[in-house]
Amino acid sequence: MKARCIGSMMALLATSGAVHAQSFLVCLRDVAPTVVQDMRYAGPNNFTGDPVPGYDAAECWLARPAAEALAKVQAEMEKAGKTLIVYDCYRPVRAVRHFLSWARKQGDKRDPAYFPRVDGSKLVEQGYIAARSAHSTGLAVDLTFGDAGAREPADTGGLFDLFDYVSHTNAKVSAEARANRNVLVGAMAKAGFTNYAAEWWHYGFKGSAPQQDVPVKACGAR
Repeated sequence: MKARCIGSMMALLATSGAVHAQSFLVCLRDVAPTVVQDMRYAGPNNFTGDPVPGYDAAECWLARPAAEALAKVQAEMEKAGKTLIVYDCYRPVRAVRHFLSWARKQGDKRDPAYFPRVDGSKLVEQGYIAARSAHSTGLAVDLTFGDAGAREPADTGGLFDLFDYVSHTNAKVSAEARANRNVLVGAMAKAGFTNYAAEWWHYGFKGSAPQQDVPVKACGAR
């Protein structure tokens, strides 16, 4: 009976937007309003070239512990005249599945901006696109930083979502890019985030949460 009750509760959490928002996610604007949001998957400025299913709004939602920790990072950045710039936060499971489906259709196509040295159909095989994502728990964030009051990111030696070795955090890049990557790693680690070594922009927060598939909505819409 106990297992059946737990299963029913998990099913409810996975299908109820109201419970989902209250139990797991908070709107980053409510916690850290000065963080710049450049939510790539809500529009065409991403490696697929189109808005991604599940992103009904260009809004960052995170699990509350992650959002509050990110607010601390932003506060430290602002002391140095900088600001965080977020590219992706909570990601619905349907978006993850869309990426897999999209990759399978690419054949030998290459994109000079996002995957210049690997065929699109091999992005999954080579680990650039995964079948599961920590983003779907609200405990992961893709981001960079730049000067406060501007949307221009600091030089980090490669684009966000560049599927290439140069995106590895410790890859050989210019001295300026190396310094900026180190600044981001240090600031995020201080607040409890861990960098994913293959992507300089990706950080996960400690803890665990169930994966969710509720669409991203504007603040106040849940």
